[in-house]
Amino acid sequence: MAPVLSPPNQQQAAFVCCGVRIDPMGPAQAAAAVRDLAVARRSAAVHLCNANNLSVAMRDESYRELLNDSTYNFADGFPVAWAGRRAGHEVMDERVYGPTLMIDVMRLGVEAGLRHYLYGSTPEVVEALAANLTEQIPGLQIAGIESPPFGDVAPEQQRELADRLRAADAHIVWVGISSPRQDRFCREAAPVLGMPLLAVGAAFDFHAGTKPMAPAFLQDHGLEWAFRLATEPRRLWRRYLVGNTVFLAGLARDAAAGPRPLVPTQRTGGAAEPPVAVNQKG
Repeated sequence: MAPVLSPPNQQQAAFVCCGVRIDPMGPAQAAAAVRDLAVARRSAAVHLCNANNLSVAMRDESYRELLNDSTYNFADGFPVAWAGRRAGHEVMDERVYGPTLMIDVMRLGVEAGLRHYLYGSTPEVVEALAANLTEQIPGLQIAGIESPPFGDVAPEQQRELADRLRAADAHIVWVGISSPRQDRFCREAAPVLGMPLLAVGAAFDFHAGTKPMAPAFLQDHGLEWAFRLATEPRRLWRRYLVGNTVFLAGLARDAAAGPRPLVPTQRTGGAAEPPVAVNQKG
């Protein structure tokens, strides 16, 4: 595991959902935290956790460890946010939705002079994304756009990307490739690139206008997955029908175990210490 990431916020005890540390923040807190990382150009990997990637984490120990070792894990899915509220985190009355977080951070970053690098999807999508965002957010600075080759990004390619980011004077990288590949890339590349990386996946397609976003009513009732399944059944049926079943089993297991807030742990320069869950039952 690559070392030297900015540590998570130690002022708030996180909690465990399906074996993964979740940082208890609402949308405004999360956007401000990411903005601060970018202003400081701190190496950081930020992930949006939902039923899909938490179900993967339950079955893949290396992926679970990767998430637990990252800087922030926000509750992208409503069921994850609801789990946070059950654990006593009243601030989690809303989820930290990836597409909205992207817009919020970009708006906050205008005053701070942040320069954003868009890394992901196809050339057509990332070009449309940059154009739409620039039109939507006055003063937004796009440092560069890039559609990466399919497959894992080798260490040499990461170093070449770091050179391009420095030349572009970027502060933050938004990553839009498939999960869990984007999460692995963010965690491995952040120490090399020297700035925060955020895995936002489908936000690229939504803001580029190439895929429809679920209506607000469905989102507010935790049914975005049903809308996406209906629009892309062949690609997503296994993710949602199998993954959601695994996720629900994880939630049931967590509920049976009782609330498990994490005791904050300090990092000492290497990989993070594993999170320590405290079972409050009994």
